[in-house]
Amino acid sequence: MAIDDGLLIPDLPAAEYEAMRERLATVRQRIGQAALQAGRQPGEITLIGVSKFFTAEKAIAAVNLGLADLGENRVQEMLPKIEQLARLDLHPRWHLIGTLQKNKVRQVIGRVHLIHSADSMALLAEINQRSIMAGLVSEVLIQVNTAGEITKHGFEPEQLADAVEQVLQMPGILLRGLMTMAPLLENPDETLPIFSQTRELFCQISKHVAQHPDFNVLSMGMSHDYLQAIRCGATHVRIGTAIFGPRL
Repeated sequence: MAIDDGLLIPDLPAAEYEAMRERLATVRQRIGQAALQAGRQPGEITLIGVSKFFTAEKAIAAVNLGLADLGENRVQEMLPKIEQLARLDLHPRWHLIGTLQKNKVRQVIGRVHLIHSADSMALLAEINQRSIMAGLVSEVLIQVNTAGEITKHGFEPEQLADAVEQVLQMPGILLRGLMTMAPLLENPDETLPIFSQTRELFCQISKHVAQHPDFNVLSMGMSHDYLQAIRCGATHVRIGTAIFGPRL
C-alpha cells in the first residue's frame, strides 16, 4: 500500500488503477448528461459503486478516486470490506443492495448507511426489532417488483400502500423510499416502462406521506440501464462493471 499526496493507493497495477479512474470519470459524465437532458441537476444523483465480487483493493481504489458510496449484495462479503477499509480510516457510505436474510439482520444493523432490499414484512419487522434493541433507527428502502418477474424479490405494486402504512408505524425504521430492479434486456430502453411505473408509485406515496420529508430516495438503474433510470427520476444508481470493469 503506497501513499501519494495523502491518499492510500491500493496494490493494483498502475494501468488497472488508471483504467478505473477513466471508467469512473466516464460514468460521472454520462450521469451528468442524462440528468441535464431530463431537466435535472447532476448533483441530484447519488452514484453507488457496486463492489460485489471485487477485491477490497478495488474498493479502496474507488474511494481514493472520490467515490463516497459503495454497495454490496452479500453480508458475508460486505463486512470484511467494511473492516479492511476502516483500518485504513476509509469510511464510505455502505449500501446493502442484495437480498437480506432475517438471520443476517443483526450483523448489518448500524453498519450500513442504507438497506435497499427490504422485500417482505417479515424482514422489515426483523429490522425494526433489531434496530430498537440496538437503540438506533435503520434507514430502509422498500423493494418493489415492478417488473413482475417471479425471479425478482419485492412487494407487488398493489401491496405497497399497505406496506408503507405498516412501516411508518415502526420506530426502528426510517423509510427513505423505493428500490426496483429491471431485467437485463438487450435494448435498455425497454426498461423505461418499468422505471416509469416505479416513479409513479414513488410519487403517489410521496404525496401520501408528505409529512415525512425523508421519503426521497428512488434507487433504480445499474450498469446497463442507469441512463434510462435517470430519465425516469432515479436518485440513486447502482453501478458495478461500468466502474470496476468486468467481473472474473
